Amino acid sequence: MKVTILAVALVAAAAPLAAQEHDHAAMHPKPAAPDTGYAAMQARGRNVMGVDQDTSRHVSEPLADGGRIELQRTVDDSAGVEQIRRHLSEIADEFARGDFSAPSRVHAMDVPGTAVMRAKRDAIAYRMQPLPRGGEVRITTSDPEAVAAVHEFLAYQRREHRAAAH
Repeated sequence: MKVTILAVALVAAAAPLAAQEHDHAAMHPKPAAPDTGYAAMQARGRNVMGVDQDTSRHVSEPLADGGRIELQRTVDDSAGVEQIRRHLSEIADEFARGDFSAPSRVHAMDVPGTAVMRAKRDAIAYRMQPLPRGGEVRITTSDPEAVAAVHEFLAYQRREHRAAAH
């Protein structure tokens, strides 16, 4: 009987302390740990693309006939704009040959959709177009399987780069 009374007393005494700790944690959350995976991907992207992705805007937009990859500087940087255009021209040429090594280097893995895009390379066209602060690669195809692969590729890019889609 004495043990039961002692146990009840200890639980009753601990309850207010637990509530105080919970309230303190809710009012003072721990800072989020840095996203080292994202930072590493950004650093690899900077090496592959030649521009700081943190001061550039990515758009990966699926369209009915394929999609588009837009990359533009968010700061005044004429050298960066030229580098983006060079990079996107190279990407358009590489993708047309079925070479997806650049996104594989950025993401440290084979990017979803690229196996089908490689296999269907003759059915897909890639065209780089300059934009005011960079450029875009327009991807077009009439092959439904290729369209699905392009959309898979663009969805992965959007998610990983925390990018927009219009």
